[in-house]
Amino acid sequence: MLKADIDTKMKFLHGFSHKTRIQILECIKEKERTVSQIVDDLEGNQSNISQHLACLKGCGLIVGRQDGKYVYYRVRNQLVRDLLTTFDVVLEDVQNDVNCCENHIG
Repeated sequence: MLKADIDTKMKFLHGFSHKTRIQILECIKEKERTVSQIVDDLEGNQSNISQHLACLKGCGLIVGRQDGKYVYYRVRNQLVRDLLTTFDVVLEDVQNDVNCCENHIG
């Protein structure tokens, strides 16, 4: 495998490597939302949520749609939604191992 391919995968996977980003993805998985709606749903702060949205957008996982003064964010496509569902299915099988992992960086 080419080094560029590994680097690209790592950048892509970075989008999934933070609790807040996973929460955002789950929040907008089925329905687009504005930043303020996401902030309300996650009970977070706007600055932090906006930074994570920028990361998710940069990783290619979400897209934004301008409508007047609001930007509506949604998961990029069905493939990303399917990937989030696949994570849940795989985690059902391996969750005990993950929970017991002493190498986990949290």
